[in-house]
Amino acid sequence: MRYRRLGRSGLQVSEVSLGSWLTFGKLITDDTAEALMRLAYEHGVNFFDNAEIYARGESERVMGRILARMAWPRDTWTVSSKVFFGTGGKLPTQVGLHRKHVVEACHAALKRLQVEHLDLYYCHRPDPATPVEETVWTMHSLIMQGKVLYWGTSEWDAEGIRQAHAVAEKHHLVAPVVEQPQYNLFHREKVEREFAPLYDTVGLGTTIWSPLASGVLTGKHTKEGDASSRLRAAGLDWLRERELTEARLRKVDELKAIAEELGLSLPVFAIAWCLRNPRVSSVILGASRPAQLEENIKAVEAQDLLTDAVLARVERTLAGERLSVQ
Repeated sequence: MRYRRLGRSGLQVSEVSLGSWLTFGKLITDDTAEALMRLAYEHGVNFFDNAEIYARGESERVMGRILARMAWPRDTWTVSSKVFFGTGGKLPTQVGLHRKHVVEACHAALKRLQVEHLDLYYCHRPDPATPVEETVWTMHSLIMQGKVLYWGTSEWDAEGIRQAHAVAEKHHLVAPVVEQPQYNLFHREKVEREFAPLYDTVGLGTTIWSPLASGVLTGKHTKEGDASSRLRAAGLDWLRERELTEARLRKVDELKAIAEELGLSLPVFAIAWCLRNPRVSSVILGASRPAQLEENIKAVEAQDLLTDAVLARVERTLAGERLSVQ
């Protein structure tokens, strides 16, 4: 495994990490979840990603029970949670980034994950109903109490992140160190363009999700879809319609040919492509089977095969995608 600094912070995270969205507490058994975490840890993964909304809190409970059973030294791994959506409640006090929900959600996440502190705590979406000053002060307070070590954002825009840093600088508070955006061969605008000024000005780190474009970059889809894919899960019709276009699937076939010339599977190639971006701190992997995770971890070494010539060929293949997809 290789490690990268989380933005300008001193924290080093594994280049690939394990996420639990759609899987833990929902699509896989607890035994499979444990096998995945054990495999990841044995391969040097030191970052496990979670959120209050995943399986309405059950994802964190599953992960917490596994972490307690494994009894790995606490200084060998990091765990995150995210706050905004709550665990299913719809009352205004149960969602958002106001002080009440952020503090209570943090305490609830600590209990579910069975830890004394969260290494990373993300604001899962911007909250236009709450002043950014209130959110920044609340995160700072949680850090001062030792309940959170670092905080960040997820799916915020560049201006929102700038505002948070401005508040932190004005009041000498702890600023966010990381953003968690979607990033893959088909979703590049935010990471490569919108956030570009932030990497040097505020030292933004990124822990990116969906490196396989919700499974499209596995290469196993047709326009009708693959019945075994997570894209076939109930409630994800909107995701299928957005990702499974005929034009995109044609490009997937072309990318697969490039990967095969390098002796790589398309998923490993796609993850390795993400890792070739030095602004990516960690690529969050999702998996439903240990064999799948073990294969995709190979991307850490496979990134060395993606030379400048290979990357240029990818750009020619993706002509027209980069600016059209947000």
